[in-house]
Amino acid sequence: MLDQSIQFLTPEESAEVDKALLTSPEKFLTRLTLSTAKLLRAIAQDLDTPVEALTTAQIIAWFEADSKRKREQGVDASILKWETTELSDLGNTTDAG
Repeated sequence: MLDQSIQFLTPEESAEVDKALLTSPEKFLTRLTLSTAKLLRAIAQDLDTPVEALTTAQIIAWFEADSKRKREQGVDASILKWETTELSDLGNTTDAG
């Protein structure tokens, strides 16, 4: 099981990004990329596979499993700690017009 204390961007890493000679959108993308790299390593570890071998299907399934843990056991049981009001509605959008 994954380490529940994963910190996707440390204050030190964030400060390094702040010091970089980048625009605000570039800094945002840099933070996102650093966080994503850590998350992909965590997913790969959880699935016992190299990051380079992860497939789209494996990543989607991992997110589904983390979301299920969150719904069934609470946000503290999941790796990704964000909360929404209705997780069940997020994937069920339809075009009304």
